[in-house]
Amino acid sequence: MTAILLDGKKLSQKIKDSIAEEIKTLTASGKKPPKLATILVGSDPASATYVNMKVKSCHAVGMISEKIELPETTTTQELLAVIDRLNADPDTHGILLQHPTPPQIDERAAFDRIDLKKDVDGVTTLSFGKLSMGVETYLPCTPYGMVLLLKEYGIDPAGKRAVVVGRSPILGKPMAMLLTEMNATVTLCHSRTQNLPEIVSQADIVVGAVGKPEFIKSDWIKPGAVLLDAGYNAGNLGDIEISKAWEKSSHYTPVPGGVGPMTISVLLLQTLYSAKDHFTPPLK
Repeated sequence: MTAILLDGKKLSQKIKDSIAEEIKTLTASGKKPPKLATILVGSDPASATYVNMKVKSCHAVGMISEKIELPETTTTQELLAVIDRLNADPDTHGILLQHPTPPQIDERAAFDRIDLKKDVDGVTTLSFGKLSMGVETYLPCTPYGMVLLLKEYGIDPAGKRAVVVGRSPILGKPMAMLLTEMNATVTLCHSRTQNLPEIVSQADIVVGAVGKPEFIKSDWIKPGAVLLDAGYNAGNLGDIEISKAWEKSSHYTPVPGGVGPMTISVLLLQTLYSAKDHFTPPLK
């Protein structure tokens, strides 16, 4: 059996091309292009790079981008006031607050101030609650990107055993919920999970979302498993020991070029959905 590479870079471009065509159609009919507002608080170099990538991607598909840069000393109240302005602006369809914010910011309060209909990054408590209850909303971008990769390559999680390693509220937990929604039987693991190698070895689908380089070892992987690696660590290493594990898998995401490129494309896609006044369509 030859393992199939899940090419996130290729699918990402396919999604962007589709978005660009749809925006051309919208603007040709006299409507304004969708607009995504990005908020960067402070001067963290990595965060600034991510925001610039998002702005560039907006322009590439014909979307309007408003980049808001706030000083390191910004207070929570000052940040909330900016979010309130964007919530009230009918021309703003999506709001993204770049994580992490400086320590004096109540980040959860800031995320939750974003209007549900503009939460195209899927980070609010309300979006998370709706996802857990199977109600339409916008989805966290990286998990939804992995779901779209599964769909693109005809991988149906129904009836399969999935193991998600990592329980962050915008990655591991929502990915476990999405896989459950797609009728997989899901085990959500974390740093206190006992017998982790044994649990992973039973998985038909393994999701690396723990943020530790090559934490999930190749000898834990069941032959024929699908490997989704959402990790990106120093040295271009994911959370799965993919350099050895890929040969045992049926499908795998490379790092880089797998899950990463999907995140921004999904952000743009959900901004387009917001401009069209509907949430992300059901997975089924």
